[in-house]
Amino acid sequence: MKASDRESLSQRVQEIDDSLCSPETLRNSSLIRSLTEERAGLAKILNTVNEIEKTESSIREMNEILGDDDYEIVEIARLELPELEAKLLQLNEKLKLLLIPPDPNDRRDVMIEIRSGTAGEEAALFAADIFKMYSYYAQKKGWSIEIFSSSGSERGGFKEVIFAVRGSGVYSRMKFEAGVHRVQRVPETETSGRIHTSACTVAVLPEAEEVEIEINPEDLRIDVYRSSGPGGQSVNTTDSAVRITHEPTGLVVSCQDEKSQHKNRAKALKVLRSRLLALKQEEERAKRDEVRKGMVGSGDRSAKIRTYNFPQGRLTDHRIHLSLHSLKAILSGELDQVIDPLIDAEQERLLSEVSTGF
Repeated sequence: MKASDRESLSQRVQEIDDSLCSPETLRNSSLIRSLTEERAGLAKILNTVNEIEKTESSIREMNEILGDDDYEIVEIARLELPELEAKLLQLNEKLKLLLIPPDPNDRRDVMIEIRSGTAGEEAALFAADIFKMYSYYAQKKGWSIEIFSSSGSERGGFKEVIFAVRGSGVYSRMKFEAGVHRVQRVPETETSGRIHTSACTVAVLPEAEEVEIEINPEDLRIDVYRSSGPGGQSVNTTDSAVRITHEPTGLVVSCQDEKSQHKNRAKALKVLRSRLLALKQEEERAKRDEVRKGMVGSGDRSAKIRTYNFPQGRLTDHRIHLSLHSLKAILSGELDQVIDPLIDAEQERLLSEVSTGF
């Protein structure tokens, strides 16, 4: 790293320290969190640069000692030199990873929307399986889940379910789940034992805070109606269900899980805010870059990302050509064995872009 770059990083750390002491910042919890996270990232970079410089200095010293007349000192240098060179290699790789521009959404909570495909009841049952998989995974990670809206099927599946997942670094891992999930299995409704193929779509949206997305009440059309259960039967005698239409964008959000109209409205607004944030960020990305086709974690819901093959007990992630014969464990929440390789592939792609100046 150039001395000028290091000086710029040090100056930025000082600017953040000064800002964190200002009354304006102390009144803004969101800004405090953002600045604190940025400072922590910069500190890691600077500490790693310091370690690299110390290690490089030690390597120079050892090389100088190799020309010494003292045999014992030369032997010590000869033994230590490979260790120092290996350490330097590791530190340089670590620095490359730290220099990858962070995804600003990685520390956010998420709003996940699962919708069954066109295969009727079997697709709805598969959507419920995916929801259960994420629920088990969240439990293992110590995350919490809050259901915002759901539309059930006759056999206990989901035509649609919208829920929030909250915890440490949720988006950084769950963002890889966005896309089309395909299943191959013998449905419960199949009597001849024939394998069917169906699918569900998963959308993963960074959860927005109120201060980030302002919604003009005049832009909303709010309709209330009676909640309904599987098959369309009424499950409430009052107009507690809420449908909100954001007229400038045409986005529509419905919520009926709560018995209170007020609570349904509040939940619907949270979902709407997350969709508007995702829309805003997508528009900003489109201005900066041409959309990369087939990239890991692109969030393109039209792309088939994964196949769950029940007869063979195999899961295949098509983005990185990963096949695992542990489908039962994955559906029980052992999702790290799928997500970790996706993160590695994404880091490799980003490293190649950093090294080529992309």
